[in-house]
Amino acid sequence: MKKIFLSAITVIGYCLLVIGTTSCEGGDLYNVDAPDWISAKADSIAAEKAKNQSGNEEIEGLEEDVYTVGATDYSTGWWAAFSKYYQIPEGQKWVAQFNMNINPNASNTYKNFALIITNDEDRGAANYQEYGAIRYDYQPSGNSEWGTYIDRSLATSDLEFATDTDTGVDKLGGKVTLTIDRTEGGLIVTMTNGTVTKTYTQKSPLVNLNADEANTTIRAFLVPEGSYISFLGSTIEPIGGFTSKEDKQPLSMTLNGVPKKVMLGTTMEEAFANITATVQFEQEVSATVKLEDLAIQAVPDMNSLGKKTLVAAYAKTYKGEGANAPVIATAEFEVVDKMFTSLGATDNSTPWWGAHSDNIKVAPGETFVSTFTNYTSGANNWNNFVIVLCKADNSEYAVVRADNYGWGAGYEGIATNSGGQTDWATWLAAMDGAKVTTFVTNNGDGTADVKAVMLGNDGETYNQEYYGIAVSDPDDFYFRFTVDNCHLEFDTAIGADDNSTGWWGAHSEMINVPEGHTYSIRFKNYTSGANNWNNFVVVLTRADNSEYAVVRADNYGWGDSYATCTPSGGQLDWAAWLAAMDEAWVTVSVTNNGSSADVKCVMEGNDGETYYQDYIGISPIDGSDFFFRFTVDGCHLVFE
Repeated sequence: MKKIFLSAITVIGYCLLVIGTTSCEGGDLYNVDAPDWISAKADSIAAEKAKNQSGNEEIEGLEEDVYTVGATDYSTGWWAAFSKYYQIPEGQKWVAQFNMNINPNASNTYKNFALIITNDEDRGAANYQEYGAIRYDYQPSGNSEWGTYIDRSLATSDLEFATDTDTGVDKLGGKVTLTIDRTEGGLIVTMTNGTVTKTYTQKSPLVNLNADEANTTIRAFLVPEGSYISFLGSTIEPIGGFTSKEDKQPLSMTLNGVPKKVMLGTTMEEAFANITATVQFEQEVSATVKLEDLAIQAVPDMNSLGKKTLVAAYAKTYKGEGANAPVIATAEFEVVDKMFTSLGATDNSTPWWGAHSDNIKVAPGETFVSTFTNYTSGANNWNNFVIVLCKADNSEYAVVRADNYGWGAGYEGIATNSGGQTDWATWLAAMDGAKVTTFVTNNGDGTADVKAVMLGNDGETYNQEYYGIAVSDPDDFYFRFTVDNCHLEFDTAIGADDNSTGWWGAHSEMINVPEGHTYSIRFKNYTSGANNWNNFVVVLTRADNSEYAVVRADNYGWGDSYATCTPSGGQLDWAAWLAAMDEAWVTVSVTNNGSSADVKCVMEGNDGETYYQDYIGISPIDGSDFFFRFTVDGCHLVFE
């Protein structure tokens, strides 16, 4: 039975007033010949009934299921928070109610929730498949519905957006009633808050994606983005059971967003201002809390360099009352006096050959690109960066300096150089703080090339090149950096060091790869660890930034030229890989084949294991107009 509170009383009153003792049935209250004011009042009542129906509807079999999905500060990104799983057998109906909390500052129509319909497997299972997704907003030309088994033409809404930047997303807030109806053999989905109603009507039966052909049950769950869901009730018991609205004690806690490094002299409040904690309560309920709700302490202190432990305590119930016992969480961080990888003492006192970087392998046909800032004592031209070309056992092919000088068996009488600078005094003065990009190429034919592009502190660009350095074994070719009364800071970083930079929030410079060449870059990857995609991303573009393809670390990509490529298939154990990617050393190699491109990623995890991810045959591309760059998503990269 539906409870139509004010509406029914009002109708009865008007019946008695207008037609006396005659019943409403058969009267002319709703007749087209009724007085205009009565018809208008009836229309008003009907509209009020429709508006309040979602909120006032008494749903048969609705049980309390009270929990929150997503961070209450609206910071939850896409695919970062999930509701419980609800199973809907063939021939049955599922109804759920929840409050949809829309960020009052939201500027995109997709900042609401999506319904994901899947087969009878967990998200991490080998047989997991999705029918598709239906989001609450409706944009016929956009992506408000997607999936192999979802026909977008079957979706309708009484609120249509032309673009995802239209105003009106606030109209999707409030109490929402969601219905998945399989009683007629097809799939009918209704989402309504009494103001906006979106429907998906598929009369044909669903394809059965379950491994067990006899099992036709589907699963559904909700995913918010830039919003959060306050679940209220469900007619089907979810996996894990219902959650009552009674208060709940905290059981455990994990910390989020703790920076890996903190500068010496930074206060606790400054260093950890952006951290949050995920608290697990009784009845499998979780919530995200901010720093102001935590008691934190650095052990042993924040006043000295070295590894430290952040200890945090939370002592409230789910409803914010005093807990019976606090929950504790810890995270490791390091207090440092600089935020970058440095080679040589910062006062430029390291003498010749006094410090070396790691050896970096360069395969035949490959160019390795490095970026750093060069600082010099300024005493002599040679007090700048030096590049050593060698074998794995450190036996040398050649040594070349920044100042047009070199030596070694592969250099003397064989190599040619660019001739150096026209004004050495000006160049030397400009090299203190110069931004340097070096290109070390293994030509694969028994020769190697070295090029350095130096952007001086005077704004001028200086070049130094060495061509035709003899390499006796192209398959055993490495290089490293050393110093002489100078120091190098590999300070090129993308993204905030607390991994708070969102998707597409920071980009590297673009690197041009000539046709027939492979360029490689090495960096350390830091991740929030929240999702597989919170790691490095490679963007392949033209000079005007129009994209060929975008590929991620986790076996996923998109773009006009992506569909033709062959990904390597990802990892066997995604959880182990994701854990290993925090502070993993990564080498990304990008090859321009002329009409196609390859991207190969070698990831040396923090667990000592090496992981691989390849994308072969990205096409078509224009080999004469081919660049790549890096971007991030909940991670940051520090380049070597």
